[in-house]
Amino acid sequence: MPAKRLITEDKILEAALQTVRERGFEALNMRDLAKKCSCSTQPIYLCFGSAEKLKCAVAKKIAQAFNEFIENQIKSGEFPEYKAIGMGYIRFAAEEKEFFKYLFMRNRTEEAEFEKDSFDKSTFIIMKNLGLYKDDAYLLHAEMWIFVHGIAAMIATGYQKWDGELISRMLTDAYKGFISQIKNGGNK
Repeated sequence: MPAKRLITEDKILEAALQTVRERGFEALNMRDLAKKCSCSTQPIYLCFGSAEKLKCAVAKKIAQAFNEFIENQIKSGEFPEYKAIGMGYIRFAAEEKEFFKYLFMRNRTEEAEFEKDSFDKSTFIIMKNLGLYKDDAYLLHAEMWIFVHGIAAMIATGYQKWDGELISRMLTDAYKGFISQIKNGGNK
C-alpha cells in the first residue's frame, strides 16, 4: 500500500490561493509555496506535475471564486439581478483585490471565452428585463461594464474608497442615463 500523502492537493491549492491574495499571482512560485506548506517542492510536483499546471489549477479556482461571489450577490436579493452583477463585480474588486487584478487587469487575449459567456448572460438579462433588442442590450451592457470596471479598478488599486451606497447610486444614475440615450436614439 502506498504511503499516505501528508500534503494534499487541496492544502497546496489553499496555500497557493493565500499567496495570490497576499502578494499577487506573479508571486506564486514552487519554492515559496513549499515553504508555506512546510514541505519540499516534491509533493507539489507530485500533485501537479509542473508549475504551469499548478498555476492553471489556481487560475481555475480564482475564476470559480469570482463566479460564486457573483452568484451569491445575485441570490442575496439586495439588488435587482443585473445591478447585483455590477455591485458584485465591484465588491469582489474590494474584497479580493489580487484575484480581481488577475482576472480583469491583465492581458487576456487568449481567454476571450470567459468574457463572452459573462457578456452574453448579462445581455440576455437586459433583453428580458427591458425588452430591448440584442444590439441595444449589448450596447447598454458594454457601456455599463466600462463604467463598473472603472469603479472596480479604482477600488482594487486603492485609488478610491467609495462606500456601497454611493456606488449603488452611481450605478443607478449611469444605468438610467444609458437607457435614456438608447431609447432616444443615442447621439444621432
